[in-house]
Amino acid sequence: MEKFENLEEWSPKRMRTLRNNLNNRLASYKASGEKAKSLQASHALYGLSEDDCKELLKRVTTLLKSQK
Repeated sequence: MEKFENLEEWSPKRMRTLRNNLNNRLASYKASGEKAKSLQASHALYGLSEDDCKELLKRVTTLLKSQK
């Protein structure tokens, strides 16, 4: 998750987009389990497991709340 180390520097719009992507990815995991559609290598969430997505979503949500 190296590409998400500097989330504090991201714009609120970019973080909201990431939050939406994470919510969609988690919904996919919930519906399909481990058979969830694999992402393209160019996708921001490529290679993240369900647990990684949950952890990152908590971090993003916390940062968005603190920016308000």
